[in-house]
Amino acid sequence: MNRRAIKIGVAGTHSTGKSSFLELLSPVLRQYGLSAITIGGLAERAKALGFPILAEHTFDSTLWIMAEGLRREAEASLHSDVVLVDRPVPDALGYLLAALEVSGRKGDPRRIEELRAIARAHAGDYDILIVTSLDPSIPLKEGRDQNSGLRDAAARHLEALITEFAPGAWRLTSSNANELVAKIHVFISSRAPRESDS
Repeated sequence: MNRRAIKIGVAGTHSTGKSSFLELLSPVLRQYGLSAITIGGLAERAKALGFPILAEHTFDSTLWIMAEGLRREAEASLHSDVVLVDRPVPDALGYLLAALEVSGRKGDPRRIEELRAIARAHAGDYDILIVTSLDPSIPLKEGRDQNSGLRDAAARHLEALITEFAPGAWRLTSSNANELVAKIHVFISSRAPRESDS
């Protein structure tokens, strides 16, 4: 079968329910006989390699996260019906812009535009792109970065990027996860294979 895997990306600042939503969605997809692979943990892997992340994000760490995300998404698409992406490609750019803002550093405009071009081009590759809403009343999870300024800045920059690159993106709030899972099921059902697809 030559059909392309369905790609679902969930973007947003930390502790806004991305991973929890994907943990809710993944078994539902399996119930319908679909194989699903989740891509995540890229920032943690970048940190383990020695790249600075969060408030210390740099052009190089952002580019590595984007490139590794693209590589993993492409590889997962070979073997899965649905690829679930915890932090799609534009997410890394949002964190870089937030890091530059909160640290007072200046970014090289040419290099930032290079990253914007990658993020803009790849945003259209997600069949469904979801952005989380920051609810300040929900505390940061234990063990997560406690820099509330970075969290707020990342939320703002990601909101702006997703609005620009994918104006039809869905919004995940603290109360509509089940509704979005149902919408995803309807979308995937509409993409059921036809004879002409095989």
